[in-house]
Amino acid sequence: MAAVSEWIVREYFEQQGYMVVQPCKYFVTGRPKRMDEEIDLIVEHPLIAELRRPDTMLWSAKDLKTVPRAVVGVYGWHTERIYPAMLEHIPEIARFAGADAVRSAERRTGRSGFVKILCLPRLPVSEKLRLDTLDLLKQKGVDGVLSFRTMLLELLEGVDTKKNYEKSDLLQILRILKNYDLLKAPQLELFALRKRRPRRSAAAPAS
Repeated sequence: MAAVSEWIVREYFEQQGYMVVQPCKYFVTGRPKRMDEEIDLIVEHPLIAELRRPDTMLWSAKDLKTVPRAVVGVYGWHTERIYPAMLEHIPEIARFAGADAVRSAERRTGRSGFVKILCLPRLPVSEKLRLDTLDLLKQKGVDGVLSFRTMLLELLEGVDTKKNYEKSDLLQILRILKNYDLLKAPQLELFALRKRRPRRSAAAPAS
């Protein structure tokens, strides 16, 4: 699952114009990870010069337009929501955002000014728990959060069914599913705000 999750994240950042590097190409077992092994991806956008941190913690492609480079952590347990208690019991979720890990990225690239982005499945439904989770992530050094739902929806929206994405298996799969109407990009609910007119009973006498 980790490979599939990183595959989605890599494709998403590449679609936003980022160059993507995967520092650690092997799976660590039997010992704690070194700090240079905590980062899943390093991304850099060649056309974004100045960093302006978004005001919110939940990000989308719009927020990335002011982020020139980032270290990225990928947590892809897609059957779970991320709660504050989970962050306390599984501290490695946010360990990529630690100062030592970021310094290893700076040494590797010769760059500075990295933001820390966590890609995760879902946050709690409860607003309080959701805010508590984001606050705790911020305390642990995370600057922004990208949900897999956001990334997949934005990838899906950009897929053109008339194009053959033979160089990207992920985009090709999305294109095929979209072509057969198995997936549809979300549409604006234009009529959701309209108030329904009360029906007049057929038996009601005309005034």
